[in-house]
Amino acid sequence: MMNRKVLGLPLPFAVLGGVVLLVLLLIILNIGSIIGGIADGFTFLFDPGSREMNIIPCGESNTCQIVHPIVYSVLLLAVVITGFAYATLLERKMIAYFQQRSGPNRVGPGGFLQPAADGLKLIFKEDIMPSLAYRNVYLIAPMLKAIPTLVVLAVIPLGPPINIPWFDGNWYRVPLGLIDTNVAVLWLLAITSLGTYGVVLAGWASNNKYSMLGGMRASAQMVSYEISMGLALAVPVMIVGSMSLRDIVEAQDGFFINWLVFQNPLAAFILLVALVAETNRAPFDLPEAEQELTAGYMTEYSGMKFALFMMAEYLGMIAVSFIAAVMFFGGYNDGFGLVENIPILGPLVIIGKVVLFLMGFVWLRATLPRIRYDRLMMFGWKIMLPLALLAVVWTAVAVVVSVEMGEFAYFVVSTGMAIVVALGSLLFIGIPRDQQTEDEGEYETDPMITGEQNGIGYSVLQFVGALVSIPFVLYEFTLKQLDNLSQLAPDEEDDEDAYEGDSTTRLPSETGGD
Repeated sequence: MMNRKVLGLPLPFAVLGGVVLLVLLLIILNIGSIIGGIADGFTFLFDPGSREMNIIPCGESNTCQIVHPIVYSVLLLAVVITGFAYATLLERKMIAYFQQRSGPNRVGPGGFLQPAADGLKLIFKEDIMPSLAYRNVYLIAPMLKAIPTLVVLAVIPLGPPINIPWFDGNWYRVPLGLIDTNVAVLWLLAITSLGTYGVVLAGWASNNKYSMLGGMRASAQMVSYEISMGLALAVPVMIVGSMSLRDIVEAQDGFFINWLVFQNPLAAFILLVALVAETNRAPFDLPEAEQELTAGYMTEYSGMKFALFMMAEYLGMIAVSFIAAVMFFGGYNDGFGLVENIPILGPLVIIGKVVLFLMGFVWLRATLPRIRYDRLMMFGWKIMLPLALLAVVWTAVAVVVSVEMGEFAYFVVSTGMAIVVALGSLLFIGIPRDQQTEDEGEYETDPMITGEQNGIGYSVLQFVGALVSIPFVLYEFTLKQLDNLSQLAPDEEDDEDAYEGDSTTRLPSETGGD
């Protein structure tokens, strides 16, 4: 029975082919009706003027206000966590391409199931904890690193509102975002900073010197680059006049020339660099430098706790990619007006942008070496911070001029500032330098190495130190004088002990005259 063939094909394949042909024939015979129905459906969904039914906004329905956050959160977590798994595969495939090797190609077709195999392996890995670790903090640190990266996505709009039917027979206009708050930018700054607590506490709780150094590096790096990131995020707020991410995205609709990256490319560049530093990715991966710290704050973690740190790293890459896309690169707007007519394309557009940013992360890791730690801090304080201040001044001047003189003046000022910054950068980069002489001169004149005590900075520091030391000197002098005065008076207890050891009768303190 199993060997029977129809037209040279095994019976099951022949039956399946017949069913497919029958379906295709029915579609061809009714192609006009199908196209008309699809057109009517798209018209109903995306053309508000043609609707005869009443569309209920989600904010006006108690049921929608309860069900929408639950369903949206579940779908978002499923998509993001699946995206994290395949972000690891994307990185391994891209780095293999850069290094001219195959990469994962054993599990599933083309290695497509490799993330599932890695997850199963980590689940069954032995979970080891150091005997002298601080147990409670050690256990909670991976969650403190992973959870904030998911919470960031609560304020990210993934598309314009769409109409969705529900089981009660009504249609609801549902926003593609969990919450739209007017302080969303502050939310991003607050939540992205919380992940550093997980790194620092993991390094401290492991009771390992290498881990502790990794945690300290992460905290110093966060302080250095968080300031530049905050200043860069202030630029879209000044341009749009709102901290709501949906308002910022809607201000970038239409043609892609309206994206904020073209209005202040310096701020966009600073934000991208600061976000890479926030994720501790190469070339800013000093907190987990393998050659120096043997994986840093993750040294003592294994099994699923190690998997949580890895998940947090890739989820952080996805989260900061969403932030960059929303703040400067149009968000869910495609740049050609398609999303305005077909809102369901919004999530696909912003996910495509996130994938491009993830590829940029991998490209950086495969290209740039890890920079030295002191150079990392110097770059954050001496280069990033002044440029971030320049970007804020740039936008502030342009906005004030536009208020006083109109939009054309805003365009002129922004273009002029862009040209000045570009020429200054080219001039700075084009200055010839003798690297060897520069390095030797740097060490020869560095006061931290030579101990040289000259210059106006040293003089000012000495003067300020002298002023600060005056109260302490007076305090020490007063204590010393009081101590000297106390030694002048006889000690009554010592006198009583002396009389107890002597047989001589003690005279009364008061005597009468003869």
